[in-house]
Amino acid sequence: MEQPKLRHEIKHYINTSDYITLVNRLKHIAVPDSFAGSDGSYRVRSLYFDSPDNRALMDKINGISRREKFRLRFYNNDPSFIRLEKKSKINSLCWKEKAPLSRKECVKLLGNDMNWLLSSNNALLQEFYIRIRQQLLCPKTIVDYRREAYIFEPGNVRITLDSQLQSALFSQDFLNPKLPTIAMAPPATIILEVKFDEFLPELIRDIIQTNQRRSSSISKYAACRALG
Repeated sequence: MEQPKLRHEIKHYINTSDYITLVNRLKHIAVPDSFAGSDGSYRVRSLYFDSPDNRALMDKINGISRREKFRLRFYNNDPSFIRLEKKSKINSLCWKEKAPLSRKECVKLLGNDMNWLLSSNNALLQEFYIRIRQQLLCPKTIVDYRREAYIFEPGNVRITLDSQLQSALFSQDFLNPKLPTIAMAPPATIILEVKFDEFLPELIRDIIQTNQRRSSSISKYAACRALG
């Protein structure tokens, strides 16, 4: 499988005032994400997998420079379009690989029926099967949040603003749109993420004021594992 292009990634915590200022500026120069609804945002739900010894979580906590994690994801409470994603990171560089899943395939996977992964013609699904067998990967936690995203074509920049971070804790009822969740961060907590290719255009750098913010090692998965 061909390795996707490496992308730079920086993350910051911002407050509501920062958010309002930033969005008012971005609206004039960037294009909203295609997933966005009428209010400019959409819901993201992910189910993260980890090993019995929590390798992905501990790699993040211990600051291991090269790490990866697998997750299932769908948007806007609509599980008719589900993806398996593998996110890999080397220092500040990251890349993401994706494979579509049908609802039926997802149900099989969550029901511990996974032999079909190996017979798939998709390399990522085959790799996921091998990792499950080698590392005993299993579902760990559901992460749910509101996302507002903007695209700036020069530099292939993607800016996301994530809020209302919630978790279902120990539940694995991933496909239930009415799944009860618990807030994992104060309402005013917003995570700003900026991804780009070789360079971050000065216009975007000035708008998000990266030189005035301290880049943070933020993981929504780790935050939602704080209680177990």
